[in-house]
Amino acid sequence: MPANAVAENVFGTLGTVCWMVQLFPQIYKSYREKSTVGLSDLMILSWATGGVFLGIYAVVQNLNIPLIMQPQIFGTLSVICWAQCQYYRRQWSPLKAVLVGISVWCVFGGIEAGMIFALRSPYNHGDEHARSAISFFGIMSTVVITGALFPQYYQIYKYKEVIGLSIPCMTIDLLGGVFSDLSLIFRPGSFNVLAGITYSLVVVTDGAVIVAAIILNPRAKRARQRLDGEERLRCSNTEQTNPTTGEMITTTPMSPSPSIVAVIAGNKGVEDQKSNEDKV
Repeated sequence: MPANAVAENVFGTLGTVCWMVQLFPQIYKSYREKSTVGLSDLMILSWATGGVFLGIYAVVQNLNIPLIMQPQIFGTLSVICWAQCQYYRRQWSPLKAVLVGISVWCVFGGIEAGMIFALRSPYNHGDEHARSAISFFGIMSTVVITGALFPQYYQIYKYKEVIGLSIPCMTIDLLGGVFSDLSLIFRPGSFNVLAGITYSLVVVTDGAVIVAAIILNPRAKRARQRLDGEERLRCSNTEQTNPTTGEMITTTPMSPSPSIVAVIAGNKGVEDQKSNEDKV
């Protein structure tokens, strides 16, 4: 495909915007439902950690402003999501959740600022160790952010459906990967294989969650409806007292159970016995 600088910038900007705002639907969902059951807080914390690595890489590489802003916003929103998990699931007090969330954000921000201060000057002067360190942070951001979904896969396996996790959030994240891949395709020069693998992994891992939701969530909904129907049927059963023996019998509107048949048979035996006594 021919290089196109305009298409490269448009798709690159769209991908960056998607990754800036992707967590807003998740924050809103957790707030609206007052629950984060099924949402892996380890995944969210790993995303925040990956944002630190990506922020160091973007600032020292002196990328464009949107690419520098993206990991900062992404990391901040990840910390907010993580604090929500502690508040709703672990029953932390609002004050504790806010204070711990701010503390985590400050620690991550301090690490990022310290590494940028330590590596920027040597990197600009061509120091090989600094360049190797920046490459390490770039690769680790990919590994951590992509690998963070594995704890979420366990939550899906555990509950047999996708709950707690915002599907719009995952969809926006997936679109960010698609737009970023398209940006690389239209980029002049050789294709950046490492970046292409990174963005494609985002598409694959997010896509797996969305497919799981499409398959598992309707099944889980039908199973709940079936259980609700059985529960209503059990609640509709009525108890009656046999006037002859004083025994309690249970009647089911749909069909008699074996216990009912046994009680009826017992009652008939008592009546036959009384009839014989009267004849004597």
